[in-house]
Amino acid sequence: MYQVVPGGAGGTITDVIPKQKHSKDTRPLVGAGVIGLVLVVAAVTAWCYYIASIRKAELLKTQLLDLNKDGYIIRNQGGSIVFRMDFRSGTLDLDSCSKEGEMLSCGQTTDRKLNFFIETVRPKDTVQCYRVRWEELVPDIPVEHAMTYTFAHWYGGAVSAIQHWPVSIKGQQAPKPFVTSDIYANRNEFGGILESYWLSSNATAIKINNSVPFHLGWNDTEKTMSFQARYNDSPFKPNPGEEPCAELSYRVCVGLDVTSIHKYMVRRYFNKPNKVPAKVMFRHPIWSTWALHKTDIDQEKVLEYAANIRKYNFNCSQLEIDDRYTRRYGEYEFDPTKFPNATAMFQKLKSDGFLASLWIHPFVNYDSENFHTCVERGLFVREPTGRLPALVRWWNGIGGILDFTNPEARDWFSSQLRSLRSRYGVSSFKFDAGETNFLPWKFSTRTPIQDPSFFTRRYTEMAIPYNDRAELRSGYQSQNISCFFRPIDRDSVWGYELGLKSIIPTVLTISILGYQFILPDMIGGNAYLNRTEGIHVLPDRELYIRWLELIAFMPSMQFSIPPWEYDNEVVEIARKYTALHESLVAPRVLELASEVLDTGDPIIRPLWWIATGDETAYKIDSQFLIGDDLMVAPVLEPGKQERDIYLPAGRWKSYKGERFDIKEPLHLTDYPVDLDEIAYFVWV
Repeated sequence: MYQVVPGGAGGTITDVIPKQKHSKDTRPLVGAGVIGLVLVVAAVTAWCYYIASIRKAELLKTQLLDLNKDGYIIRNQGGSIVFRMDFRSGTLDLDSCSKEGEMLSCGQTTDRKLNFFIETVRPKDTVQCYRVRWEELVPDIPVEHAMTYTFAHWYGGAVSAIQHWPVSIKGQQAPKPFVTSDIYANRNEFGGILESYWLSSNATAIKINNSVPFHLGWNDTEKTMSFQARYNDSPFKPNPGEEPCAELSYRVCVGLDVTSIHKYMVRRYFNKPNKVPAKVMFRHPIWSTWALHKTDIDQEKVLEYAANIRKYNFNCSQLEIDDRYTRRYGEYEFDPTKFPNATAMFQKLKSDGFLASLWIHPFVNYDSENFHTCVERGLFVREPTGRLPALVRWWNGIGGILDFTNPEARDWFSSQLRSLRSRYGVSSFKFDAGETNFLPWKFSTRTPIQDPSFFTRRYTEMAIPYNDRAELRSGYQSQNISCFFRPIDRDSVWGYELGLKSIIPTVLTISILGYQFILPDMIGGNAYLNRTEGIHVLPDRELYIRWLELIAFMPSMQFSIPPWEYDNEVVEIARKYTALHESLVAPRVLELASEVLDTGDPIIRPLWWIATGDETAYKIDSQFLIGDDLMVAPVLEPGKQERDIYLPAGRWKSYKGERFDIKEPLHLTDYPVDLDEIAYFVWV
C-alpha cells in the first residue's frame, strides 16, 4: 500500500489501490502469457494421460500377452506375434480391469457386467500358458472369440469327410455344435473322433475346457476360427438347477517348438491308454466280411471266406462277421435261416485257427423282439420330457437307441455281449456308430449330460471288457479305452473325400488327438458301385494295390475285399506286404505302443515331428513317420510309378539300399516307385 496525491501537489491525500492502465504495447505480452499458461496446463494434462496410459498398458500386459478392449495377442520370446484372439461377444471396459500377480481380470463390457480373466501359468521353463475365461452373467448370451489362423499351420480338432493336413478352411460357417457325427452320411459335419484341441506350427496350442458348450465356426475371408459357447438353440445343456449362462474357458500354451509343446499338452490334457491291445492284432490282418458281402452274409460264405484265407496262405488275427447276421436289428441271436448251425460254424472256425468277432451297434429297431422289453424297462434315450422313448432313424431303420448313461441299459447290453461270447466263443466286437447325430436334437437321459458327445464316451466304455481286440469308430475323451479306433468307412476312390488320399491326413489327425491304436479301415474301401473308381464293384486294381501298400505301414491291417478277387500278381503283392508288415512295421509299432502308455506320443507321426524348423515339413500330407526312424512315402496318384519325396536332414537308407547322409533336407524329384513298391527310408 502506498499513498497517491490526486491532482498533484496541494491536493487531498487518500489511501487507494492503484488502477493500472495497459498500453497497446503490453497487451500482446499478456495474451501470450495466457496462451502459454493454457499450453502448460495442456502439456501437464497430456503428460498425466500419457503416464496413465502407460500404466494402463502395463496393467494390461502379463508376460508375453497384451490385452486390449477387443482381444489380445501373444508373442514368442523373439517378440513375434504367434497368437491373436478377438472378442466377438463384447468390448471390454478397460477401466473395470485390474491386475493382481499374474492375473488380469475385468468385470464389465461397455454395456454389461461379466467375469473375465486371463491368468499366466508357467508350468515349466520352456512352456508359457494362459488360462482364459469369459463368463456371462445374463442367461442366453453367447460368448464368442475369433482366433486368427494366418500366423501358422494348424492341426487337430476332428476327423472330417474331406481331410487335409494341415487344416484347410474354406468358405464361411456360423458356429455350430462341436459334437461327434457320422460323416459318411453327413459330410459337412464334424467326425466321430474329435477333441477340442488344436496345435500350430509356431509352437502354440489351444485346448477348450471340456465343460464348455462349445460351437465352432470359421471364415476364410477373415482368416478366423470362431470359438463360441452357448446354450440357446443348442444340444448342450447347463448343469441341473443352473441358469444357462455361457462360459468360454480355455488354455493357450506356447513352447519352443511344435513337437515339444504337443508333448506337453498331451501329457497334461489327454487320457492315456492303460494297456496295449493283443499283439497279434498288430502283426496279422483282420479279415472282415463287410465290403465283400455287405448284408448278404451267411454261414456258407463265412466258412468259404475263412477257407480261402488259409488256401492262399495268409495269416489272420481275427475274422470279423459284419452286418446282418441276426434276423432283426437289436436282436442277439443268429438268423437260423442264414446260419442254420452257428455253433458248428464257430467250432469249425476255431479248429481252423480262427478267432471270430461280431459287428455290434447301439440300436434296437421297433420290429425287434427286444424293442418292447427295452421300452418297458426304460432302457432307451428318451424325448425331452423323459416320459417316452425317443425313436431315432439310423442307416438300417427306425428304433430306439440304448441309453448308456443308464446302468440298467449298460448291464442289459453287456449281458447280450457276454451271452454271445460264452455261447459261441466270440473273441470280441466291432462297435459301430456311437455318434451324437443319432440322438434326437432334444433328448433326455437317465443321468443328465451337458455335452452330447459324452454319450459317445459312455458308448466307448462298453468296449472295455473286450479291448484286447475290440474296434471302435467313435471317440470323445476316450483315449484310455485301449481299443483300436477305426476312422469311418472309406469310399473306393483316390481323392481326399473319404478316399485313399484322406488316409494319411486322417490318421495323423487322430494321432494328434491322442488315439494311437489305429485301424485305418478296410483295404480298398467299401466297394459301393456308385462310390468306387472304375466300372466294376471291385475297387480299381491299381487303387487296391496302392491302398494295400499304404496300410501295410499302419499299426494294423484290415482286409475285406480279398486279394484273390483280382489275380495271382495281386495275391503275391498282398503276401509280400503282409509279411513286410509283420517283420518290419509291427515290431516298431509294438515298441512305440508300450511307450504310449506313459507318454501319449503318436505312433504315426508327421514329418515335422523331427523337422520342426523346416517350413516344408509342415505342409506334407502324403508322407509320415513311424516313430522317428522309419519314413514312408506311398504313391497316391493313379497311373504314377514315381513321386517327389521330401527327406529330412539325417542319415537315411532307402528300401533299395541307397544311403543319404544329408545335413539339409533333400527333395528327391520323380523318385521311381514301381506298382509293387512303396518308398520307405530307415534312419541309419
